[in-house]
Amino acid sequence: MTQTSDRIESLVSEKRVKKHVFYPSKREIWTVVGKGKEHWLDPEAEYCSCPGFYFGNISSKKSCYHLESAKLAIQKNMYEKVEFSDDEYSDFICSLLSDL
Repeated sequence: MTQTSDRIESLVSEKRVKKHVFYPSKREIWTVVGKGKEHWLDPEAEYCSCPGFYFGNISSKKSCYHLESAKLAIQKNMYEKVEFSDDEYSDFICSLLSDL
């Protein structure tokens, strides 16, 4: 196994991939807790907010390990589901954006 695949397996097995669901709207936001930061991502759009995703796409069209971790977690159904009220959506988004 490579260092990257070890990191991906670790994120998945430690359930550091999170699906945040807001009710009653059922809006979803995916995050992955990396090294000291929580990164927002969209597995369907193949997007991650981390710098590695941005620079990897510019240089080599490579995905980041956060996005690969989310895809694996979804495939294995090994992510943490966190439920919120729609009233908490704005504060959650503000919190995510302040970490960028």
